[in-house]
Amino acid sequence: MLSLRINVDNYQYYPLEVAGLKRNLPICKVNDDLYIAAFVIFGDVELTKACATELIKKMPEFDVLVTAESKGIPLAYEIARQLGLDNYIIARKTAKLYMKTPVAVHLHSITTAHTQTLYLDKSDMDYIKGKRVVIADDVISTGESLSAIEKLIIQSGGNIVAKMAILVEGDAADRKDIIALQELPLFIPDNKQ
Repeated sequence: MLSLRINVDNYQYYPLEVAGLKRNLPICKVNDDLYIAAFVIFGDVELTKACATELIKKMPEFDVLVTAESKGIPLAYEIARQLGLDNYIIARKTAKLYMKTPVAVHLHSITTAHTQTLYLDKSDMDYIKGKRVVIADDVISTGESLSAIEKLIIQSGGNIVAKMAILVEGDAADRKDIIALQELPLFIPDNKQ
């Protein structure tokens, strides 16, 4: 796990280069002992396209692409578009009206202060059954969202062939089962021991 000590008063951005593009990520406080660089692909079409292109190069053969709501959606869309896929599946944060039989898994994310839930409808689970599944997300940190999606896919009878992200940080950076383009450091205030 890569971590950097910083003076949080003087260090406002982290310069990132990924998929051949440079971005300055704002440094955001998680708590008194931890800061993260906020990586947001919403609205950044150039970055989304470039990262999808690079992840596709690392993907094994698969049948179904699954992501978590919400920051993984633009990435999943772009991967599907570039590969000519007819669809992809989103694990939703709330049960939606169209879901006739939603199945839930609970999780706790580093960027959210409370317990979250991810849902798949039974029809999505039936679609996944027996298929090779790639899970794709923007950033994997604690692995909680990934774990929740894995549980839903396993309950569905799907076969996970790859877990992928643009960036890994924290505990996820040490995992060998995640394919990522790059590691993102965690930031520790320099006044903390």
